[in-house]
Amino acid sequence: MIVEFHWLYPNLLWLLPLALLPWLTHNQDKVVAWIDFIPVDPLSKFIGITLKILSSIAIFSLILALSGPYLPEKKVERVAEGAEIVLLFDRSRSMDDAFAIKGQLLMRTVANPDSKRRVAKSYLAEFVKKRPDDRFGFVLFSAKAFDLLPLTYSKEAILATINASALGKGLSETNMARALLKAADMFQGQTYRGSRIVMLVSDGGQELNDEQRMKIKTLYQELNITIYWIYMRSMQGMTLDESEDDNLLWLDTPERKLHTFFKSIDTPYRAFEVESVKTFSEALDEIDRQQYQTLIVEETLPREPKERPLYWIALIAMLLLALAQCYTVWGVRKAHE
Repeated sequence: MIVEFHWLYPNLLWLLPLALLPWLTHNQDKVVAWIDFIPVDPLSKFIGITLKILSSIAIFSLILALSGPYLPEKKVERVAEGAEIVLLFDRSRSMDDAFAIKGQLLMRTVANPDSKRRVAKSYLAEFVKKRPDDRFGFVLFSAKAFDLLPLTYSKEAILATINASALGKGLSETNMARALLKAADMFQGQTYRGSRIVMLVSDGGQELNDEQRMKIKTLYQELNITIYWIYMRSMQGMTLDESEDDNLLWLDTPERKLHTFFKSIDTPYRAFEVESVKTFSEALDEIDRQQYQTLIVEETLPREPKERPLYWIALIAMLLLALAQCYTVWGVRKAHE
């Protein structure tokens, strides 16, 4: 048992031989003239041996407890339902605008509580909270892409990252290609455990060049990644898919070009066009329903201290020794009355 434990203070284990001290008391045998003067008392011998054993147990347990035994943290795997999700969050300046809600002005101040970034932050946090077995990563992008949080099972870490990502002001430029590659890179070198998702939350797109398209297509196919795009619509009426009554200004938008590219690569893809908090919530609910597949979850069990049972054993042994001592004192006084 001792070998399986790790120790905070292993040098104290050298004191374990002190547990033999109760057995090293000096010999109290006396020379008597006649052996029949000493009655045979097996009960007294048994009690004496028992008290020595209790003393050794108390010393042994205290030394082990003071050495700080613990079981080290370990990783265990279990089968659950969920997915591995990288949240790809747009922090360009346009995300500080208000939602394109019908009947309301599009542009508002950054402090408006209904800005796209604040709505996205609130609903993404709720999405994370109701998916207990998912593994989340987080990439923030505008002109550059930053992998703020690698894939983790820690809900506290991902929620704190989501909240922090909504602070400050965004930049004017958006580098979608770098962001998509950065998100996929999080799965590089990772053991395949189940469904892999990149959830893009953005209100814009980017026209990619041939090299960028090839890199993204190859990487997403190799890593078997599903793309969800929550498109927070900036222009009322415009859809990602073309229609017969399109405005001429919509025909060549970056959003549509990116949407067309996503549909052209051989990887699962779905876009959700949201224009209100209601449609945003419905989009996340739909993703939540779709992505409950078998997933191998790796959990890290924390270090487990084991000194408490040893202290209890030492305490019980010392209480029994104290009771024996009290009984001895009572017996001696009783004999002299």
